[in-house]
Amino acid sequence: MGHDYDIIIIGAGPGGIFSAYELCQNAPGLKIAVFEAGHALKQRKCPIDGDKIKSCIGCKTCSIMSGFGGAGAFSDGKYNITNDFGGSLHKYIGKQRALALMHYVDTINLKFGGEGTKLYSTAGSQFKKQCIQYDLHLLDASVRHLGTDINYQVLGNLNRFLEDKVEFHFDSPVDAVSVTEGGYTITSGQKSYTCDKCIISVGRSGSNWMEHICKDLGIATNSNRVDIGVRVELPAEVFSHITDELYESKILYCTQKYGDMVRTFCMNPRGAVVTENTNGIITVNGHSYEDPEKHTENTNFALLVAKHFSEPFKDSNGYGESIARLSNMLGGGVIVQRFGDLIRGRRSTPARIEEAFVTPTLKATPGDLSLVLPKRILDGIIEMIYALDKIAPGTANDDTLLYGVEVKFYNMEVDVDRNLESCHKGLYIIGDGSGITHSLSHASASGVYVAGKILEGMGLPHP
Repeated sequence: MGHDYDIIIIGAGPGGIFSAYELCQNAPGLKIAVFEAGHALKQRKCPIDGDKIKSCIGCKTCSIMSGFGGAGAFSDGKYNITNDFGGSLHKYIGKQRALALMHYVDTINLKFGGEGTKLYSTAGSQFKKQCIQYDLHLLDASVRHLGTDINYQVLGNLNRFLEDKVEFHFDSPVDAVSVTEGGYTITSGQKSYTCDKCIISVGRSGSNWMEHICKDLGIATNSNRVDIGVRVELPAEVFSHITDELYESKILYCTQKYGDMVRTFCMNPRGAVVTENTNGIITVNGHSYEDPEKHTENTNFALLVAKHFSEPFKDSNGYGESIARLSNMLGGGVIVQRFGDLIRGRRSTPARIEEAFVTPTLKATPGDLSLVLPKRILDGIIEMIYALDKIAPGTANDDTLLYGVEVKFYNMEVDVDRNLESCHKGLYIIGDGSGITHSLSHASASGVYVAGKILEGMGLPHP
């Protein structure tokens, strides 16, 4: 039975991009289409300019979260090469294979414009010993930092490589996926398209969509966690002895009060705090650039507390969304508070922010995070800040800024086999949309892996 395409890829984030790249490289005769709800790369532009438009206006499609490159297109461009964090891909394909694919992705990024960027590593770092002395635990990783600017260039080069080999459908959200004889049919708007095989790679922003698709197709899922916390901003000098050596440091801390795990996430030396829109909810994130001319005087990073839920409650993302909505209700978006105001039980005011020694890189509403974050989560964050102050004195200064809330939504973990194939033959689910990967490197590696499995089934060689 003839189909419109050999393979349809849903989502043009890192998983979808690297699937398409591998398939084109090794089987140029395949007819491949990529459907993406967001815009083409050149059309991706957030209207917030800090002058006329200072906060999110609720675009129909968020250019920060969707489009070619996925939510990672305007991220800090950090590719963490490790199995210690970033997802559980290694549980499906093996630790050595997962690391090998992440290193392979790194070579592709260098080939397409990332050459000259630095690869950092925690191997042999004395900082790990210092952390242990204060019951802090530094996770092992190699980190390729592209920066937001170089990351965008790499994506642009990949886009140009693919545009005459793959049929892209931008601004084309997929409404339904159905199993048909010998393949699959996807529906986008008023049109339907058929294919032999389908790769779903919708990212975290597609979590609600993925839930409906799994229900429609009878694909089993397991509840995942949600990470809730704040983004910390402080003078770059406070963490410079760490960021100069490691750039990104993933530090875990088990709180004494509750035994909860708090972790640092997405460290941006001399970067800027930014907002992002997920399903209409405004949360906070951070970026930094490779170009020294775009550096700021501050460093920012997230402090996150992971919350897992069991019966009868399963909607971990709904819980995170409700907290973020409360922040949006009180602050009209993101709330910012001085650490000194928080521990003294008072809200920050515009005057207190203005008089502080740390100048915010994001225009946010001064307020009181204790009215937003649950006490247990906030207690854990405060305890972590005091712990970090022992290895980076100045972290617990009064003028350290806390932005809230930061929420990392994880898709339900979709039931797939060791080939990342669902219960339906030829339907693969990869990237952060699968709930299995939580990072650029893991999502990209999953795309390469599935492309390899498809090529293998066709009897074609692949890396």
